[in-house]
Amino acid sequence: MMGVLMARVGRKRRLEVEAEYWRLLQSGVGTVEACRQLGIGRKTGYRWRSENGGLPPERVSETVHSGRYLSLLERKRIATLREHGLGIREIAARLDRSPSTVSREFRRNMLEHDQGLYDADLAHHRSRQRAERPRRPKLRLDEELRAEVQARLDLEWSPEQIAAHLRALWPDRPERHLCHETIYRALYQGAKGVLSRTLTKKLRTGRPLRKQRRKADQRAPRFAVPATLIDERPSVVELRERAGDWEGDLITGRRNRTAIATLVDRRTRFVRLVALPDGHGADQVHVRLTEALKDVPDTARMTLTWDQGAEMACHDRLAPLFRDGVFVAHRGSPWQRGTNENTNGLLRQYLPSLNNRPRKTLGWRTPAELFAGALTA
Repeated sequence: MMGVLMARVGRKRRLEVEAEYWRLLQSGVGTVEACRQLGIGRKTGYRWRSENGGLPPERVSETVHSGRYLSLLERKRIATLREHGLGIREIAARLDRSPSTVSREFRRNMLEHDQGLYDADLAHHRSRQRAERPRRPKLRLDEELRAEVQARLDLEWSPEQIAAHLRALWPDRPERHLCHETIYRALYQGAKGVLSRTLTKKLRTGRPLRKQRRKADQRAPRFAVPATLIDERPSVVELRERAGDWEGDLITGRRNRTAIATLVDRRTRFVRLVALPDGHGADQVHVRLTEALKDVPDTARMTLTWDQGAEMACHDRLAPLFRDGVFVAHRGSPWQRGTNENTNGLLRQYLPSLNNRPRKTLGWRTPAELFAGALTA
């Protein structure tokens, strides 16, 4: 009996340590320092953060309501209503849940040594542990598969490229097929015997932790003259049938002190780099883009699509350079300029030879030869 009680106390202490860890983070203490103060390993802190997407468990529980799983807030309400003597059906009605859901909650998360007491925090912890029950990851069990993934990461392949490669390499071995998210998780969770977290340096971002994106509605408008949204862009642009539909962006240097503008043609993937030696404000970007496009024929200046960065505040002055105008993507929607986003990633890796590098999407032809052919035609 003593062993059972001690085990329960241990779990409660673990919950208190995790709660204190989140309190330290919210007060401005960094992950490494918080782990040091609490006497836990850095991997534990990183794991707690990755499990909850960077949010404290109670925040996740309150903001993400599932029709299938109870949240921590709901479990706390169950505990309060149970203390007031309400039955299962009445509790379920108050929560707008099925009585079987509440009954199953008591059956699964109230153990014999709890002596009939329902502890919401402990029940939530038990539920999370059950959801994270140990699995037998393919990368841990299959040494050859793990070696293949590591070799491709060393070549700076993306997890999506690796996932496609595994299917082509072993078409008749589905047990060796992985989705790209499995590879990302193996990298960022850094589980022992799977993939080392140091391999995250081989990814394009090189980040040791996955980064949460800001919500689009948290960004303020930056244009004095309203811009034309991508929704109004001619539908022919989506077809990639003509040269001259450009996507643009900035690649900034350390602390945003320096930058270059990038222009990539949607059809041919041909890239123009525009130096910004005088700064990357709206006026400087307008002047330099105008100069860079002077030698581009009118037939190869159809549209320009950019994001809503402050550097595009002079979009109305750039619009006359393009036959069909200038368009901006929706806030927080980089995939609407996917060609440019992908090209910017390639630029950081293969800048010296990008236009002369064969591309699978172009039938293994180079952007330079395809763009030259389009102009000739």
